[in-house]
Amino acid sequence: MADRLDLPKEQKRTILPRVQVEDDAVGRISEGIARFLGTPRFLIYLTVFCMAWLAWNSWGPQALRFDSAANGFTALTLVLSLQASYAAPLILLAQNRQADRDRVTTEQDRQRAERNLADTEYLAREMAALRLALNEVATRDFVRGEIRNLLDELSDDDDKDDRRPDRGAGRRDPGRR
Repeated sequence: MADRLDLPKEQKRTILPRVQVEDDAVGRISEGIARFLGTPRFLIYLTVFCMAWLAWNSWGPQALRFDSAANGFTALTLVLSLQASYAAPLILLAQNRQADRDRVTTEQDRQRAERNLADTEYLAREMAALRLALNEVATRDFVRGEIRNLLDELSDDDDKDDRRPDRGAGRRDPGRR
């Protein structure tokens, strides 16, 4: 009989207890290892390790040699293969985490650029509004010119009034107070 698909599967019992490890902790550890594997210090350590291995198994006491040169240093090859088989997934995990961080950073940069663009457009509109408002503001030279024109008109009116013949002794002009 087929299992029901609408019910979750029962957990299988295991002999060993299930260890729960925080994903982020594993990621941080793998990034630390991947960073170390990419350093010159690691390459120097690995080179010194291989040279010591080869020297010991080539020139060390015959009874204490554990990896024979006749077999092509099989144990060294296995150790290096084991190291590489663990290093590759750790490096890939670190790259995936870095890609996720880059994606988040890119999204934040895009949002920041959109805000900057909106702020810039707002400021450009405000500057344009100020320019329009300043074009309507009377400048000092304009006001002086208008005052001169008014003074000239007033002085012309006074000259016209002084030239009138009926403006004489004690008569009041009905239009003036």
